[in-house]
Amino acid sequence: MFKDIIIGKYVPGDSPLHRLNPTVKLIFTILYVAALFMADSPISYMIFSLYTLTLILVSGVPIKVILKGIRPMLWIFIFTAVLNVFMTPGEELWSVAVFSFSLKITKEGVTAGAVMTIRLLYLIIGTSLLTLTTSPLQLTDGIEKLLSPLNKIKVPSHEIAMMMTIAIRFIPTLAEETDKLMKAQTARGADFETGNIIKRAKAMLPLLIPLLISAFRRADELAEAMEARCYTGGKKRTRMKESRFTGLDGAACVIFFLACALLAAAEYWI
Repeated sequence: MFKDIIIGKYVPGDSPLHRLNPTVKLIFTILYVAALFMADSPISYMIFSLYTLTLILVSGVPIKVILKGIRPMLWIFIFTAVLNVFMTPGEELWSVAVFSFSLKITKEGVTAGAVMTIRLLYLIIGTSLLTLTTSPLQLTDGIEKLLSPLNKIKVPSHEIAMMMTIAIRFIPTLAEETDKLMKAQTARGADFETGNIIKRAKAMLPLLIPLLISAFRRADELAEAMEARCYTGGKKRTRMKESRFTGLDGAACVIFFLACALLAAAEYWI
């Protein structure tokens, strides 16, 4: 299950989405998330669905990979939906008494649960497409350029970008390590599948120590590899390939802002 997590993974390719400037992709991703949480009408979510599906098709990333990456997040979707359904006040549809509490399902709660689940789904897909189509080196350059104005106030943008990229890149690595540890423990008689949520959580505790040891070992190996390559930080560093704003980036900007205009029309006029 953990090995299917797609956040932080990179799928090599030569699609238009792969060739976009990483800084442009970062800005688009931030605006995509902001627009997602501002959308509030069924037509807006239809536009989001069409736009997101188009991005997936243009990226060249197999839909099967994205669906497999969503599967480990299903429990978050369920928890979010149930929490909104029972905790949102409004017109009562159904209620049940549990001990001294009364759980109520409201019309507004069902709507809020559905909306939040859809938002989380598109949030995961949209942010995952960024890492799936951007190599770690490009992602570092994009974050550094996005944070470069902070250099004027002595903020080390390169170091921050490098730490963020390494943290994102290590998510799938640690997920794969967790999956290997679970299989090894299962072969020795551990049970991670049966029992309630509390029992399953307790069964996961023996994985924490070897997982932490593995994480520290990988961090130490990475530090030694960077030192062996004479990595000295971000001062006066040059790049073999400089990212530039191209006609493809301009076309992507036009398409993105047209989609934003459609969303605005759906929200405020339609």
